[in-house]
Order: sequence, then structure tokens, then C-alpha cells
Amino acid sequence: MRLKLAHWSWGPRKIRELYLRRHGKVASESSFKRVLERSCLTQKRQRRRSSEAGRLSSGRVGQAPNEVWTVDFKGWWRSQGKRCEPLTVRDEYSRYLLEVRALEDARTETVRQSFERLFERHGLPQAMRSDNGSPFASRQGVFGLSRLSVWWVALGIDLERGRPGHPQDNPGHERMHGDISRELEALGESAQEAFDLWRQSFNYERPHDALGMRTPGEVYVVSERKYEGTPEDLEYPQMCTRRVNPTGLISLNGESIFLSTSLAGWSVGLKPVAPDLLEVWFGRLLLGQVDLTASSFIRADSRLDKVQKVAAICPNKTANGTNEV
Repeated sequence: MRLKLAHWSWGPRKIRELYLRRHGKVASESSFKRVLERSCLTQKRQRRRSSEAGRLSSGRVGQAPNEVWTVDFKGWWRSQGKRCEPLTVRDEYSRYLLEVRALEDARTETVRQSFERLFERHGLPQAMRSDNGSPFASRQGVFGLSRLSVWWVALGIDLERGRPGHPQDNPGHERMHGDISRELEALGESAQEAFDLWRQSFNYERPHDALGMRTPGEVYVVSERKYEGTPEDLEYPQMCTRRVNPTGLISLNGESIFLSTSLAGWSVGLKPVAPDLLEVWFGRLLLGQVDLTASSFIRADSRLDKVQKVAAICPNKTANGTNEV
């Protein structure tokens, strides 16, 4: 009973596993379930109806630690007269909670500094899954690129996004947010010390069904991709390059062509594909094409259908169009 009261959101299987680790041989899971039901300490699980639609995503699912990290802001609550809306970052495969941190604000630079600390400790993931909200994405940017996600792409991190208004596209992260609601928000906790203790318990005490009742800390390992700081610029072999100015423009043949303000300060690669047509690349991401006859930029996300949007991310292709080995 004390274990259940201390971990209210845990089911009978997790409670039994924790009891087993502390005391050795125990009764069956069904016995634990009956005891909790008689004490009115269980909750029926609500099933969400699944739906399917197009999204800017390759459909990648984490099959190993650091293949996909998931990120979001937990819905805010008020504590001691202040708004608390912690940033949460999680490894999709191992369920390891990398960060629960109440930031001063949700501005790009503030969130970026938090990720710099994470990258220094844990290395880089292969992909980042987020929703379509700020600062992770921008409604105006090509492919929803924001200044933060542009930085991720520059570091060689692929982007995975859910559909607008569909948090269930990131179900594991949402379930974890539900635990935070019940175990931190309900108590009015907002101190970073409380968040750190909760994260420690989540990672090293709470067993997970999908992990064979192991804890996330027993599965997670740091990434082999080390963070070496932000590159000064990106390289585009066999392409000409143009730097994007602060207003999102590049200069080409004496004409100014608008791409995106999110790319300001970075260089893009231009690859000829026809006499008057150039592909525009940012890292491994194909942004679209420039029509030289009209001096206009044709955004890839405005002319591709759902299947083509997935292909446009090109996670297995380099910027010069050759396949990676």
C-alpha cells in the first residue's frame, strides 16, 4: 500500500516489480491487482482512438538509445504565484528522461542553452521528435523550420514532427507528462530539486513493461555522436553556396530571393538540376528549388504531396545527392 501511495500512477505490475527488487520473492501480479482493486487504488486505462494523416516525418521509431529523442513543454501550472512550464526531453527507445527543467522562458536562446548542456552530457541523437509549436517549429518557415530546429539540422540531427493538434503522435512523451501532472503538478511542485528527484526515480526505480520490466537507466547509454559545438558553417561539396542574410534573403545573379528568416546567418547549397533550375539544400534537407527565369523560390513543402514530404527529409542522403554508406 505504501509503495502504491508513493507511486500513484504505477500499475500492479510495476508495484510488484519494485516490491520484488526490495524484498525478494512475492505473490503473483494478479494478487497485487486484487489487493489494489479492493483498496480502490487502481484506475481504468482509457484508450485513445488512433488516426492517421500526413506529417513531416520519416516514420522513424527509436530502435536503440539516442536514435530518437522526444521534446516538449509540459502544460503549465501555477505554483507560489508563478507560472511553471517545464521543458521535458526523453529518449524514445529507453524511455530515459534526459531533462525536466523549469526554464525562465521558452525563447529560442533559453531552450538552446538547455540543449547545449544536454548534448555535452549525453551526446547527439540521430533525430529529434517535436510538435509544431514554438520554438521547435515555425508556421512561416519552409518545412516549419525555426531557428532552434535549424540549429538541430546544422548539427546533423534529423527532424521528426507530429501533426498539428495531435499530441497522441508522441504517445510515450504524453504519458510521461500525465505522470508529471499527477505526481508533481498536483502537489504544486516547481522547485528544480523536486524535478531532479522525480527524474531520478523515473529513470532508476520505475520499471517499464516495454523494457521487460527494466528501468530506463538500465537500458540507456550515452550517444557515440559527441557534441563538438556549433559548426561555423556547413559544407556543400560540388555546389555553389550563398549565405542567408538577416532578412532571410540570398543574392543570386543580382536578384534577392527570399528563403526564410530562420536560416539567417547560415549558408545554403545550390545544385543545378536544369538550365534554369537550382535545388536549394540546407545540410541534408532539401528546401526547394530556385527558378532563375522568375527569380523565385519554390518551397518543397508547398508542392510535394504527403509521400514526397517524407522523402524530402532524405535521412540517408548527403547534400550532394549521393547515398551514404
